[in-house]
Amino acid sequence: MRGLIDSDKVIGTEVYGTDQTHIGEVKRLVLEKVGGRVAYAEVSFGGFLGIGEDYYPIPWGKLTYSEELDGFQLDVTKEQLESAPKYNRVDEFDWSEENNRRIYDYYGARPYW
Repeated sequence: MRGLIDSDKVIGTEVYGTDQTHIGEVKRLVLEKVGGRVAYAEVSFGGFLGIGEDYYPIPWGKLTYSEELDGFQLDVTKEQLESAPKYNRVDEFDWSEENNRRIYDYYGARPYW
């Protein structure tokens, strides 16, 4: 079926901002356990060889695939993303309802739930 992609091929896909500046890459997908929907793409940038890297959970619906860029495009700039909710690689993110709302509100996204 056209438009489907294996999840392991999404991992590593580059992410670009509105100005087509490279922001980072998709590190993993976060799924809703019961419904199976993709809730977030975790995008990372910064750090060296994974050290000091921050993870930015981005609502899946905010990413659009661009054939021209051969990657995903996000309707924010890298500077805006730097202020977004994030966590470092060592910590486990708290996926509480409050944090989910904070993330979706930050991006002006419609909640998946």
